[in-house]
Amino acid sequence: MTDQLETAQHPERLKRVVIEPLTRVEGHGKVTLLLDDANHIKQARLHIVEFRGFEKFVQGRPYWELPVLVQRLCGICPVSHHLVAAKATDMLVGATQITPAAEKIRRLMHYGQTLQSHALHFFHLCSPDLLFGFDDEVRHRNIIGVIEDHPEIAKQGVLLRKYGQEVIRVTAGKRVHGTGAIPGGVNKSISTDERDYLLKDIDQIIAWSQGSVELIKRIFSDQFDYHMAFATIDSNMMSMIRNDGAFEIYHGGLRAKDPNGQTIFDHVDCNTYEQYLREGVKSWSYMKFPFIHSLGSENGWYRVGPLARVNNCDFFTTPLAEQARKAFRDAGQGRPVQASLAYHWARLIELLHCAEAIKDLLFDDDLLSDDLLVKGDMQARGIGVLEAPRGTLIHDYRINADGLVEKANLIVSTTNNNQAMNESIRQVANHYLDGKQLTEPLLNQIEVAIRAYDPCLSCATHALGKMPLEVQLLNSEGELVDRLQKRADGAIGIPADRENSG
Repeated sequence: MTDQLETAQHPERLKRVVIEPLTRVEGHGKVTLLLDDANHIKQARLHIVEFRGFEKFVQGRPYWELPVLVQRLCGICPVSHHLVAAKATDMLVGATQITPAAEKIRRLMHYGQTLQSHALHFFHLCSPDLLFGFDDEVRHRNIIGVIEDHPEIAKQGVLLRKYGQEVIRVTAGKRVHGTGAIPGGVNKSISTDERDYLLKDIDQIIAWSQGSVELIKRIFSDQFDYHMAFATIDSNMMSMIRNDGAFEIYHGGLRAKDPNGQTIFDHVDCNTYEQYLREGVKSWSYMKFPFIHSLGSENGWYRVGPLARVNNCDFFTTPLAEQARKAFRDAGQGRPVQASLAYHWARLIELLHCAEAIKDLLFDDDLLSDDLLVKGDMQARGIGVLEAPRGTLIHDYRINADGLVEKANLIVSTTNNNQAMNESIRQVANHYLDGKQLTEPLLNQIEVAIRAYDPCLSCATHALGKMPLEVQLLNSEGELVDRLQKRADGAIGIPADRENSG
């Protein structure tokens, strides 16, 4: 407590390390570390430095525009925002139950979105760290290095993502920012030719997805103790669940468990989320800090996303994913798996499930039906909840008598993981900070912890990850001790002004 008071009251006495911006993530953010003269970590924080303001942007807009408007939050996961807004507007138009055809087409769209997003994150953004090691040379530790050293793995990653995007195109009209879901249902069915087109490659997609699960299992087994310890924190976990306990990402109830796997709440109606969750704010970040109300802000923070979903569900409905889930749970030795890097393992199990579920749906003739739309009595409030690739996503809208949005509240997946990401980087900083010597591998280990969560820091699109970065280390007097710069081309070196000054 004394250290915390000292940090809060006299932060100027501490050395500050700044990592800005974070790379190989979607969006903009930075990390600050405060150290005392003995290089003990006193504070580690993830800052979100952009303000998007979509909750204000949509005010005054007609409700039927919402499924199209809000997906502009993101170019990586637009389908998630598209579908969750559609679910919220279903309530607004009184469509308490959409038609079987509409729900299955939406589910197919969602499986395609989750498959392509998981493939992008693992193969393009994270596999370089896992295949080559966190300390590998930066010029090699990227997707180009994967293409050079593991061309078949790189190819499969590209084609898995392409297939998911094709599923989105067929169901939503476009690969990015489609318009397939509308209040009360969908605006198109799937033709026989479109179904046959998607069926043509699905067995290969399932085989590659199964291979990706085997790949991550091999990576973990090669350094099991290290991967299970790196950035590992004990946390509560929350996710959607089907009424029989099965894995669910489109429609179900909410389940939360504590670090030991004991149930906090279960099968909660998503429309009552406000009774169970609260949102805290802190002055140093634009991102909120949600927590479970009954546990309070100190103990009620939680994790969402693949790690939470695979830990929380009782079973998968598809056989290969269920087999993979059992192997995953064995790694926890009776407790939920808490390793942050296990997000990658869980993510690929979900990718496999999505591939299997797509195949099952493609044999369902409801996809060909023209019974696509339902409407009832208008309501003033609509709430939509689903599991986006990154975790539980909540859209909550209120409209006036003219159908115009008066208020909106969006709790995005990465927001739910906010405190957990801060805890993970604190764990890494405490274990791996290397005194006054600033090295790129040190910076990357902090970023590896954040990348495990697949954060969409501002729901913006930055897939290349080629952004300049400079870290400054100051002593307790505020004087510059050292500087290191990562240039836009990925090169690491001394800043030019320092080099020129000798």
